Amino acid sequence: MAYDGKLLARARRRLEERRIENEAERQRRTEQVYARVPELQSIDAQLRRQMAELARLALSHPADLNERLSALRSANLDCQMRRAELLTEHGWPLDYLDEIVSCPLCRDSGMVDGQVCGCLKKLYNQELTRELGTLLQHGDESFERFDLSYYSETPLEGDSIAPRRAMSNILRVCRQFADSFPDVNSNLLFQGNPGLGKTYLSACIARVAAEKGCSVCYDSAAAAFEAFEQQRFARDPETAEAAALRVKRMLDCDLMILDDLGTEMITSLTMSALYTLLNTRLTRKKPIIISTNLTDEQLQQCYTAQICSRLKGEFLHLRFIGQDIRLLK
Repeated sequence: MAYDGKLLARARRRLEERRIENEAERQRRTEQVYARVPELQSIDAQLRRQMAELARLALSHPADLNERLSALRSANLDCQMRRAELLTEHGWPLDYLDEIVSCPLCRDSGMVDGQVCGCLKKLYNQELTRELGTLLQHGDESFERFDLSYYSETPLEGDSIAPRRAMSNILRVCRQFADSFPDVNSNLLFQGNPGLGKTYLSACIARVAAEKGCSVCYDSAAAAFEAFEQQRFARDPETAEAAALRVKRMLDCDLMILDDLGTEMITSLTMSALYTLLNTRLTRKKPIIISTNLTDEQLQQCYTAQICSRLKGEFLHLRFIGQDIRLLK
């Protein structure tokens, strides 16, 4: 996986802040324990002196090395036993004064065997989601807050199912998708008129995925395709480089959410961008959620057969029905 240096640096800073907080907590515990049981401070000082003596003996190799090592080992064992007794007597666990680490695997270094540790990857993905996602801007998006009472229990004209029942089923599918993420083998296509909850449920899924440490990219179709265009044709090198990085993130992130498909200016360039986005992510088996106001028939009129084939065969179509919630509110 290729990392964005700026975002990786942010993730490392957060990991360092975590390490500093842990060290501050260890220092607080140490001061607390030494104040209550001064003997423990003396024992810890004695243990440090023993370690220094062990290192000195290893370097000097005196004639009586074995005897001195045996005596040092015995004294060290006595100190450790007394230390354990005092900690236990005063209700502290034996590791109460040990180094505190958030990740036992890398011990908060962020690296394991020369590779980025999972804890740093998780922080990186959170930074990537924060950088790319304008979707989670309200802070209250959750499945529990999705209010089905806005949807009628009476079928609309031409429908055989009531909006509330249809939306209850969609809510269940979305919740299951989020709970299973990233172990999902489907993509979602949200279809329906504006104001029916497509963007909100996308945000609910995105929040759950992000909280699991997965990277989420959200963009409108128009803005996403503009980035594809800029990376190819922008005259300003900085603009082209920024656009290329943005496109790479859309192709590489764990979950891509493409909003308002069909509202963009449909040209050969936007068509090519959509095909690249779809084909690349489907080939890599990286999930994508698309929302659109267009019906299946309208999608076929707007996009190429190759694009429609992928939308039809690789996506679970969820049809949102009801009245515009914004108007009802």
